[in-house]
Amino acid sequence: MRIIEIGERFGLEQLRERTVPDPEPGPGEVRLRMRAASLNHRDLLMIRGRYNPRQPLPLVPLSDGVGVVDRLGTGVDGLCLGDRVCPALLPTWPAGEPDRAALRRGLGGPLPGVACEFVIARPEQVVPIPEHLGDFGAATLPCAALTAWTALVSHGRLRAGDRVLVLGTGGVSVFALQFARLAGARVCVTSSDQQKLERACALGAERGMNYLTEPAWGEAVRLWSEGGVDHVVEVGGAGTLAQSLRAVRVGGTISVIGVLAGTATQLDVLPILMNQVRLQGIFGGSRASFVEMNRAIAASRLVPVVDTVYPFGVEGLKAALGHLESGRHFGKIVLDYGVT
Repeated sequence: MRIIEIGERFGLEQLRERTVPDPEPGPGEVRLRMRAASLNHRDLLMIRGRYNPRQPLPLVPLSDGVGVVDRLGTGVDGLCLGDRVCPALLPTWPAGEPDRAALRRGLGGPLPGVACEFVIARPEQVVPIPEHLGDFGAATLPCAALTAWTALVSHGRLRAGDRVLVLGTGGVSVFALQFARLAGARVCVTSSDQQKLERACALGAERGMNYLTEPAWGEAVRLWSEGGVDHVVEVGGAGTLAQSLRAVRVGGTISVIGVLAGTATQLDVLPILMNQVRLQGIFGGSRASFVEMNRAIAASRLVPVVDTVYPFGVEGLKAALGHLESGRHFGKIVLDYGVT
């Protein structure tokens, strides 16, 4: 099979393609023939060596993909040949609260990822996908979609009429917009691109806010929401957290998901204390939450937003990562493995 891996050193220029023997499933395992994968900012950080500089190399990157079961090991129950499934980002987190080990055993680092033609997994480490989704949409679910779902539903207990602030229009943010609207929440989206704001409003956002023309956007969001939003989907990190604290209501929640605007800054913690704000770190979700999310996606026939599709291969992955790093995308970037 063809695999893409980070070589002996970190960096996009170190990505290489190799051909290795096709893997065979052992007892209790299945083999997936991968059909599509999607990119996350985490993948870019991992490849550049910024996510975990001590990550052993070489490493097969990428955490999110969809495949079809094409081999069954002995003793496998619950899956059949031809089933389309997604490997779980965190394969040792079945349900409930995670432990430290589960959060540190993700696909695409430190575990081998899905940038390969075949993946071996156990049935409890994969999740069947909604039937109405094509491969490209299904490939976006394991990290971006589940992270947004965990933030707003599993932890946030989102209700109809809640006010939600979503920062940006990348994969997690667009899923957060879609899930919030599915629950009947009111949504404000920030971006520096007016066309992206118009697309967000077409998906159901009530307010699109350009943070270049409204640099004090935290206060503007507070005014729009008449006292502060119930929930902030915070993907910027250190660079935007102070504004998010201005935007959130007393007793509201800020889900810290990304670090696009940095990881360290001086921060006045007094607003957190005085306003009883909850800061909740979010990294993926359990398999049980993945199943729950897919039921909601299937019932509503929600369709993930795919920005661009690139071919599987080193050059395709490099081009896709460059597009991701540029920030020009709206929604998710996908790799097509060319399997029908």
